[in-house]
Amino acid sequence: MSFSMYSASVPVFQQILNSLLEILDKAEKHVETTRIDPNALLQYRLFPDMLPFTRQIQIAADFAKGAGARLAGQEVPSYEDTEKTFADLKLRIKKTLTFLDSLPRHDIELSAERAITTGSGEKTRHFTGQAYLLHYALPHFFFHATTAYDILRHNGLEIGKKDFIGTIPQ
Repeated sequence: MSFSMYSASVPVFQQILNSLLEILDKAEKHVETTRIDPNALLQYRLFPDMLPFTRQIQIAADFAKGAGARLAGQEVPSYEDTEKTFADLKLRIKKTLTFLDSLPRHDIELSAERAITTGSGEKTRHFTGQAYLLHYALPHFFFHATTAYDILRHNGLEIGKKDFIGTIPQ
């Protein structure tokens, strides 16, 4: 069986983004039932030099849409980082999922050897599509998705590994 660039990318991003949607629903219910200020979670950082929860969700969505676009040979859509509520973050994830759904599977399947460049100036990085996906995009995506999960779990949200993993596609 050959390696499928599509199967290793888009469905993986979709699975975790969908689980983040469900986790955000739980976070909204948590702040309602506990009557805490939503910003206590939205702006929470695990450590002072780490980014807050809202930014973790934004970056996870950015890596999903950026990887999908680059692998498909398309321009990466630009999202403004203006989300301030759980509802805003859910809309950003839904927009990302819609974008991922629009990507041609065939173009992504052909991306293993495609030259991909990220960053600019001193931060410019050059990859093949497969190296970009496996060694750059997926690790960054999972780091930020996991950090968002960890922030909520640390703050008392009753979520576990099954919530993070979500529904595994068949």
